[in-house]
Amino acid sequence: MKLLFIYNPRAGKAKIRSNLLDIIDIFTKAGFVVTAHPTQATGDATRIFERVKAANYDVIVCSGGDGTLDEVVSGMMKQKLKIPLGYIPAGTTNDFARNLRISSNMLTAAERICQRHTFSCDIGYLNEANFIYIAAFGLFTDVSYETSQDIKNVIGQTAYILEGIKRLTDLKVSRMRVISEGIDFEDDFIFGMVTNSISVGGFKHLTGKRVKLDDGLFEVILIKKPKNPLELNNLITALLKRNYNTEYMYSFKTEKISFAADEEIPWTLDGEFGGRHTEVTIRNMRQAIEIIC
Repeated sequence: MKLLFIYNPRAGKAKIRSNLLDIIDIFTKAGFVVTAHPTQATGDATRIFERVKAANYDVIVCSGGDGTLDEVVSGMMKQKLKIPLGYIPAGTTNDFARNLRISSNMLTAAERICQRHTFSCDIGYLNEANFIYIAAFGLFTDVSYETSQDIKNVIGQTAYILEGIKRLTDLKVSRMRVISEGIDFEDDFIFGMVTNSISVGGFKHLTGKRVKLDDGLFEVILIKKPKNPLELNNLITALLKRNYNTEYMYSFKTEKISFAADEEIPWTLDGEFGGRHTEVTIRNMRQAIEIIC
């Protein structure tokens, strides 16, 4: 059996470097012939599928953060590959690994990949770009991709918090029209996310406790602009209590949703910059990939 192993040598605190030989040894002992490819730059995990005949492999494995995983899935989707995908988390937050209870211990994760138990997982598309678990705009959403990898490697998730504090002094409001199944409204928003995730930014159950990763539905949360400090305080309280049925936000499930704005809005896909758009259509591709978990 052939295994293509794509890994980001800088993800997290570069811990793949001290585990790489042991991981390859685990795969080899399980009967795989391993081809290892360290990514060289942003986007390389997608571009490799243009140079390698990935269809000849029995299993594809990637190691890195959510961004690396997203790039690998992008490459697989472009090539229309239905090959089982293993994931060894090595990033700062690893939200997707938490969703599927993939071990944070790299060697344990590698051993479980060899067992090849798969789960059919939904993925999303924002216009023509795919994402694994979240598309978002507004407050804090640029923190992940604007925080340097070097800083994240030194202080980990605290780097996101420190960078996020800076955003509180620059609260941006986006006027948007939202259209979904039986829904059509317009409002001013400071934040919005369309997710297929149990964990967001390292925080579990941010979108509720009844999240299924294979049901073809997204969880949507859109937070309206607070009119005064009291509303802001009530909004924060509602979020802390996981109360999404309030007058300060919209919360619902959908398989498809569209946004329209008068100006370009920057979007984040799985923690990476997803472009600036005036019009966005997000759709769920049910059970599009086979994840080994």
